[in-house]
Amino acid sequence: MPERNSFEYAAIRVVPRVDRAEFVNAGVIVFCLARNYLDARVEVNEARLQALWPDLDLDAIARHLSAIPAVCQGQGPIGQLSRRERFHWLVSPRSTVIQISPVHAGLCETPEAALDALFHQLVTLPCSQPKGNSKNSQK
Repeated sequence: MPERNSFEYAAIRVVPRVDRAEFVNAGVIVFCLARNYLDARVEVNEARLQALWPDLDLDAIARHLSAIPAVCQGQGPIGQLSRRERFHWLVSPRSTVIQISPVHAGLCETPEAALDALFHQLVTLPCSQPKGNSKNSQK
């Protein structure tokens, strides 16, 4: 069995109106010290965001979200910090439109697979089947 390592992760949230506290998960950050790994994946779901606030500047949101993986990859002034310092900088609490969930811990064989699984679980929407196409309705 491959070695399992501990890792930390947090969901990236877009909070269109901070006063309403409604949010849409837009990404995940994963940090694994044992593997010297820090990465993030983000996605802007325009329809979900506009449902919460139709006048939201989606271009600005996309630009700010894209900065998170860039920092993880060592870009910009914050990118010059160690991976651990970058992770803690990224997950620090803020009261802006882009916020981070509390940090959680887990075990993984590879942090890349953990990022994929968490992104699928926390960010992507499950595909819904059209009515009448369920397994029970097939003859």
